[in-house]
Amino acid sequence: MPLSTPETPIPETLADWQVLAKRLTTEQRLETRAYIDDAFVDAAGGATFTTVNPATGETLAEVASCDAADAEAAVAAARRAFESGEWSRRSPAGRKAVLLKLAELMEANQHELALLDSLDMGKPVNSSLGDMAGAIGCIRHHAESIDKLYGEVAPTGEESLGLVMREPLGVVASIVPWNFPLMMTAWKIGPALAAGNSVILKPSEKSPLSALRLAELTREAGLSRGVFQVLPGFGHTVGKALALSMDVDCLAFTGSTGVGKQLMQYAGQSNLKKVFLECGGKSPNVIFADCKDLDRVAEHAAAAIFHNQGEVCIAGSRLLVENTIREAFVDKVLAAAERMQPGDPLDPDSFMGAMVDQAQHERVLDYIRRGVAEGATLRAGGEATQVEGKGLFIGPTVFDGVTDGMAIGREEIFGPVLAVFGFDTEEEAVRLANDSDYGLAAGLWSQDIDRIMRVTRRLRSGQVFVNNWADMDQTVPFGGVKQSGNGRDKSHHSLEEYSDLKSVWMTLAV
Repeated sequence: MPLSTPETPIPETLADWQVLAKRLTTEQRLETRAYIDDAFVDAAGGATFTTVNPATGETLAEVASCDAADAEAAVAAARRAFESGEWSRRSPAGRKAVLLKLAELMEANQHELALLDSLDMGKPVNSSLGDMAGAIGCIRHHAESIDKLYGEVAPTGEESLGLVMREPLGVVASIVPWNFPLMMTAWKIGPALAAGNSVILKPSEKSPLSALRLAELTREAGLSRGVFQVLPGFGHTVGKALALSMDVDCLAFTGSTGVGKQLMQYAGQSNLKKVFLECGGKSPNVIFADCKDLDRVAEHAAAAIFHNQGEVCIAGSRLLVENTIREAFVDKVLAAAERMQPGDPLDPDSFMGAMVDQAQHERVLDYIRRGVAEGATLRAGGEATQVEGKGLFIGPTVFDGVTDGMAIGREEIFGPVLAVFGFDTEEEAVRLANDSDYGLAAGLWSQDIDRIMRVTRRLRSGQVFVNNWADMDQTVPFGGVKQSGNGRDKSHHSLEEYSDLKSVWMTLAV
């Protein structure tokens, strides 16, 4: 039974969300089993893992922990579904109708889905609701796109006809992260399903609950048997099994660079499956002195790193500020950070929530200790905190005087830790911005259009935000260069990744 009904009031306050959370976790059963071949089943080996609310330390559920046997069963079901053609050869208009129904069901259940992600990984519920809007929009975008993409007719003489056609890849394994659980899922499965593939989803073991609820909605939407499956579990078990499978045609992954490299190796060890990666980042946010409204820019610069507790692949974790305004600008960032302190994730007024788990909490604190030891100036935060005496929280942390040899200025921390650099010239700003193994995102703030065009062209990044941070929508591709990966989510470009080109050459009787 769904958590929300037409008679259910829309939650608006902390108390409202607490009531919904209690209903969800106590009065109705959370789905915790794997979804394989149109059925919810325990893991073949019977193993489970515990998922915990990091804001309270309370156990949410024991979830099926899948392994190689489960992966084998899911891959076989996915291949049967693909070869049957019930989905893969269905008309684009037919696939569109089902995916639009799925988006409608997601919208009807958006508060439940948002709550699951908030409870599971500690993010503020209002942030989760924003994720739901993005996820629903993604599914709708690809549903509406699929019957509007045309093939090609090659230029030939009268004696020939050359066609270029797009066909689905087959079985796609999508491995998604824990920081934006359902939105990242939609970014992967939306284009893959729209293109006609069978999809096996491996959610993170740190945030599996919304994916399993989504499986229920896909069945309700009418998705064909075996076309969508969910295997909760760990990367080194079920994730590895999917990556090494000889019958998986594509791996779509968002996560760390280290794991991305492993997946590419597994693809080479197996069947040379396609691998699309969106990996880590250490994104520069470059502030020039000619900006008109430094208060506004500082607010955005703070949000760029502290949103979602800094657990964001494109977080603006390196702040590069022209030295003539640096001292005054950092003061404004510190003032903005004061307004972004962590709070109860179920409180709609909370800007930040809890770190996802104990391991990530300690990892971030360790980087903070290293920053102090390396000689950076700690200007704000730097300590573990609690809300109502509970939880794994860390406040907004700002280091000034960071140099490019410090770990906090080079390595992805994935937490609310900002590293501030100074620069004197445009050339120095570009050098600092590009001095990274990563190239996922970059920000540029200036009123000089000539400078904007020069610097934008020179920044080695998959996306550049000019006088904003991450003000994107579904129409533009998302992805990185260098060790931030090689794949693209969103837009028509992601649909292209989930299909193969077939050339057909006909000789005609003239």
